Amino acid sequence: MTAGGRAEGAEPDAARPASRGARVLSALFYGACSFLLVLVNKALLTAYGFPSPIVLGIGQMAATIMILYVSKLNNIINFPDFDKKIPVKLFPLPLLYVGNHLSGLSGTSKLSLPMFTVLRKFTIPLTLLLETVVLGKQYSLGIVASVFAIILGAFIAAGSDLAFNLEGYAIVFLNDIFTAANGVYTKQKMDPKELGKYGVLFYNACFMIIPTLIISVSTGDLQQATEFNQWKNVLFVLQFLLSCFLGFLLMYSTVLCSYYNSALTTAVVGAIKNVSVAYIGMLVGGDYIFSLLNFIGLNI
Repeated sequence: MTAGGRAEGAEPDAARPASRGARVLSALFYGACSFLLVLVNKALLTAYGFPSPIVLGIGQMAATIMILYVSKLNNIINFPDFDKKIPVKLFPLPLLYVGNHLSGLSGTSKLSLPMFTVLRKFTIPLTLLLETVVLGKQYSLGIVASVFAIILGAFIAAGSDLAFNLEGYAIVFLNDIFTAANGVYTKQKMDPKELGKYGVLFYNACFMIIPTLIISVSTGDLQQATEFNQWKNVLFVLQFLLSCFLGFLLMYSTVLCSYYNSALTTAVVGAIKNVSVAYIGMLVGGDYIFSLLNFIGLNI
């Protein structure tokens, strides 16, 4: 964080490697935020039957913009003011960001939590591949082997899914691609001498909230959301607001984890978190159909 008019590139810790504590804490923070958001979104989209994942995404973008802008006004954080070079510096992050956001929300409502988490494992090899191609990183044979072990378990579990949903599978695979690309390009764009981590978050949300709102209006999605019959339910409204705030925390923690670690670390932390999500979905989700092979694959 910075104070006054100091640029984020002037942060005292920007030039030196992050401590082990910062790397571990940022990874734990990301895992906790991701875990909580999946559960809250699942309740809103499935238990309450909220019809619009796009409006939920808009709420999360709006929360991100407001929190970061107020923080900047109060000198809690700092990021560059807008200029005509910022869109060029950000591209293609805004497109990847909104694609990741909306496909993730839609996928949550189409599949049971355990199967959703299984299919999300494919983010990991995609991230490894993109980091190698885009960032030029090289990984050891042990890391590559462990990634393919995770994928083996995912294939076993998905192959025995008793509630197969082609649309749900397609959306989640698309979400995997967006997540991997978003993580790798975010790592690339977070140069503290340019936008920095707060600038990436803020301008991503700013550039995509209006197009997303236009899509929501043109498809009738916004009308469905405004006509939803639970807006007078205080518990629903509180959970909707909680989802918006957790959406901001997830975006921030994702950037933080990638900033201090790597995009692959962020993807693997997400997979570890998904173990807990899968077990909770089995116990309380009500939409998991048990089979021995599926259960073995989940655990692998």
